[in-house]
Amino acid sequence: MAIRPILTVPNPILKQVSEPVEKVTDETRALMDDMLETMYDAPGIGLAAVQIGVPINVIVMDLARDGEEPQPQYFVNPEILEDVEDVQPYDEGCLSVPDIFDTVERSERVKITYLDYNGERVTEWAEGLYAVCIQHEMDHLKGIVFIDYLSRLKRDRAVKKVMKAEKLKAARSEEHTSELQSRSPSR
Repeated sequence: MAIRPILTVPNPILKQVSEPVEKVTDETRALMDDMLETMYDAPGIGLAAVQIGVPINVIVMDLARDGEEPQPQYFVNPEILEDVEDVQPYDEGCLSVPDIFDTVERSERVKITYLDYNGERVTEWAEGLYAVCIQHEMDHLKGIVFIDYLSRLKRDRAVKKVMKAEKLKAARSEEHTSELQSRSPSR
């Protein structure tokens, strides 16, 4: 397993529509393992493959609370079969839009179908946080990031804030690298 870099807005890959997976293979499972490790490291509760630059219909999630045993979930080619009209507002965040949170309304209950880690078909109802998270992650598969639901002004501010933070992070990393190189003995 490996921790992979998470793409952040405005990376154009995040706007790509993901492709279906023909079959769950060892390669698919290895990707899901990397995704789960990446998500835990971030830390987050959900991650779509496109967020690590692989635009295929794969999602991992873990909604376990602090102190609970991990409860990883794997979704290949997830689809919403049915949703209820009732919506719930939820304060969402996203690993591809770090440190930005805002309210998005989503169906409070959805019937989903997907292939699990072993390629078995699962059909079930998701509600509460599970429903919110699966809809959020499935949006990624369609090239939609949660800030796309916000006003243009809020969306633009969020992107600028993320870009500024990324530049600061890169500058700090460069400084750290230069400092390490200046300390290393000459040959």
